[in-house]
Amino acid sequence: MSTRPRPNTFDPRLRLLWLAAVLVACGFTLVARAAWLQLVSTSFYQQQGDARFVREVPIVASRGSILDRNGETLAASSPVASVWANPRELLGHPERLPELGRALSIAPEELARRVSERADREFVYLRRHMNPDEAAAVIGLGIPGVHQQREFRRFYPHGEVMAHVLGFTNIDDQGQEGLELAFDGWLTGKPGLKRIVRDRQGRIIDDVDLVRPAEPGRDLVLAIDRRVQYLAYRELKAAIARHQARSGSVVVLDIPSGEIVAMVNQPSYNPNARGSGDGAARRNRAVTDLIEPGSVIKAMTVAAAMENGADPTRQINTSPGFFPLRNHTIRDVNNYGMVDMTRLLMKSSNIAATKLALEMSNEHFHDVLSRFGYGQNTGSGFPGEATGVLPPPRRWGEVVKATISYGYGLSATPLQIAQSYAVLANEGRMLPPTFVKGGNAAAPRGRQVIDPHIARSVVGMLETVVAPGGTATTAAVAGYRVAGKTGTTRQSVPGGYQQRYVSVFAGIVPVQQPRFAMVVAIHDPSAGRFYGGQVAAPVFHSVMDGALRLMDVPPDNVRQWFATAPKAAPAELGSDGLVPMDAPPVAQARPAGGLP
Repeated sequence: MSTRPRPNTFDPRLRLLWLAAVLVACGFTLVARAAWLQLVSTSFYQQQGDARFVREVPIVASRGSILDRNGETLAASSPVASVWANPRELLGHPERLPELGRALSIAPEELARRVSERADREFVYLRRHMNPDEAAAVIGLGIPGVHQQREFRRFYPHGEVMAHVLGFTNIDDQGQEGLELAFDGWLTGKPGLKRIVRDRQGRIIDDVDLVRPAEPGRDLVLAIDRRVQYLAYRELKAAIARHQARSGSVVVLDIPSGEIVAMVNQPSYNPNARGSGDGAARRNRAVTDLIEPGSVIKAMTVAAAMENGADPTRQINTSPGFFPLRNHTIRDVNNYGMVDMTRLLMKSSNIAATKLALEMSNEHFHDVLSRFGYGQNTGSGFPGEATGVLPPPRRWGEVVKATISYGYGLSATPLQIAQSYAVLANEGRMLPPTFVKGGNAAAPRGRQVIDPHIARSVVGMLETVVAPGGTATTAAVAGYRVAGKTGTTRQSVPGGYQQRYVSVFAGIVPVQQPRFAMVVAIHDPSAGRFYGGQVAAPVFHSVMDGALRLMDVPPDNVRQWFATAPKAAPAELGSDGLVPMDAPPVAQARPAGGLP
């Protein structure tokens, strides 16, 4: 065998070159891949990262405040905090549930059940509308999956006093009743949007961008005067208790503007306690409940007769105190004998009203009542407002027309009755009632619905109702001339009427330059008295006695005014000591019609 050695074929330099080539190729591949990821496919991977850590969250917007006519806050939104959780994360740490339940004042079993039922979701509220400090303490426990968010809660400083007008919002700050619902679009703000970065535990670590700023809701200034509102609420509540009545309503209108200065109902409820009270207590009876107006409608009957050409001084025979008509008998409380239109209103004669109505055509009488707003929506814009019932004239027989003339057979809301008396006081011009201050600024004079002379004459006649011998002497206000009309109607039931009553008074003050029209309606007084002059008229007196002074309305019964203010400058008086109705203002007072 040959023993010569084999030649050595290993070349270290060549191997190093190959190794260097492989390393360079790998390095180039890595650089190319990095360049591809960083420069070419940036948007895709950025989206993937953002999908895991970047979120767009809403910025809650506060609801606009509601103010009274003097700028006092009636409803406002206050910041609160709500605690929520990601059920998947929270259920991954079941040992922390008892601790979380104690912090939220929720039983651990209830908390576990609530979270488990939503285990397939990423969001569940644990407790809403907490004090921000209490919510921060819960978050400070560091329980995985538990977070908080900012919200707003509605507060009503005046509680029951304003409840029926304002209504309330739900837990999401959306209007549910009253003006909160009617003006929800105006009061609701526009939520904003911001972009944030969260870590894998859901904690916010950076605010990336403000996508859209939040726009707070607009404030709403009402025509309501909180002082007059409180007066009306206090006096109505006292009257309900005194007469053991079931419910009641008060409406106060500013005659020159048509603005609703006060509107209250009993029973009431606390709008700050959601779900408190039953549905009946939350109903704004002044605009949703219908009543037969009773004798307060006689003012419109007299106005219709005068427009039909009847002489207001003509004597009408009401003897012997009852009047057979078809199969019915119309009765007065007493035999008033011969009465003119003024005495008709003063004594509230059903027989005289019937005889006036029978002299008019159905169409004419219906037209006048319709022009005064009966059977029509007032246009106030309040949710759920009732239009009332005024039967078409083709259905009227003599008995129906007779009963309508003294307030049966038609129905209206207290707001509609107040509007009709405001028409009389405003020289026959109608302004739609409005809850908003300046709501009728576009048409300040309103619509003429009846001759001004007729309206002034009827108001003058209505003064006698409050004078001695009238049915509403308890409505008189010292220093002011008051005109008004009482009404007492039986409550209707299927098949007829029962011995339960609605006591009503509608009044105007002061007569010379009328400022307020007010209606009081009290349902089912059961303490022995039930006439409108006994039950409703005293509420008018108490509310107007305070409201006229709060609103700086000058007295117009000058003799009484001088008796209480002897240092005032003298004024020219009529023979009865009152400023004549056609006299100009004197001594800085607003002259008006006479209170004896």
